[in-house]
Amino acid sequence: MRKYNLNIAGYNIGFEASANGPELKPSARFLRNINRNSASDILIRVHSEPFNLPKGAERVFRAPYIEEINGIQFNNETNFWSVWKYHSELYIWTIFPLSVSEKNAVLKFSLTSMEWDLWIYGTQYDTDPFEYPLDGLILYYLTVINGDIMIHASGVNNSGHGYIFSGVSGKGKSTMAKLWDAAGAKVIHDDRLILRNTRAGYRMFNTPVYNNDEPRESTFNKIFIIEHGLENNLFPLKGANAVTQIMANCIQHNWGADIIARLLGSISIMCGTIPTSKLFFKPDRSVIDLILDNE
Repeated sequence: MRKYNLNIAGYNIGFEASANGPELKPSARFLRNINRNSASDILIRVHSEPFNLPKGAERVFRAPYIEEINGIQFNNETNFWSVWKYHSELYIWTIFPLSVSEKNAVLKFSLTSMEWDLWIYGTQYDTDPFEYPLDGLILYYLTVINGDIMIHASGVNNSGHGYIFSGVSGKGKSTMAKLWDAAGAKVIHDDRLILRNTRAGYRMFNTPVYNNDEPRESTFNKIFIIEHGLENNLFPLKGANAVTQIMANCIQHNWGADIIARLLGSISIMCGTIPTSKLFFKPDRSVIDLILDNE
């Protein structure tokens, strides 16, 4: 296919192959997100030839490739992806560690323009222009542009009440999602959410991580910063304390003062509307009862 659109978290992302570009083939993760609407919020043109970063470009952010072996995380020194700046232009250079073939890519983008260019080389026939890690990187910078929040969190909707359970790896996001799923709630996602302040109020959206993911969204009216505990306990968080604890769990590339200020502002406004609490919990039905009793 030469062009298609994906609707993820309310963003309509258009991909279009250039005249000499590759055939575009979305992976199974995104088939349920294909949008037949030809209009797009952002257009990414895909090219197949090599692209060199401009001479004088400055690397402003570098991400190591984290591998997990037997539950232990290791920092692989291999160059994974990095952000580069040249005057007002931004570039992401990346490899594809999960790809069956060895290939690289450069994404040229801007925080003010909605037309980006993507060069993928090392592939001969067709390619998924939203392959990991490009999927998360493109979505992250769309949240930056739109003043939204990308966060490590699980989210559920229980009888019209939306709850977000935020924490880094190992804090219990998936456990909490399973408990609510067993109780009959609708799980929006168990790992990564995008939060948006819409005309209809604050809403959470899933981001495709698993092959069986389908687009899901919900309003939310409470945020919990979670931690495993011997007992279930809730402690309300206010003001700067709430903001900093939420920000610590956000996905963020803190290489620019403007990017940091945008995220800080979005979280501060949200915390002025959405109650936030610290939640220590036991992994059983009793934590659900605690939350419902405090509704």
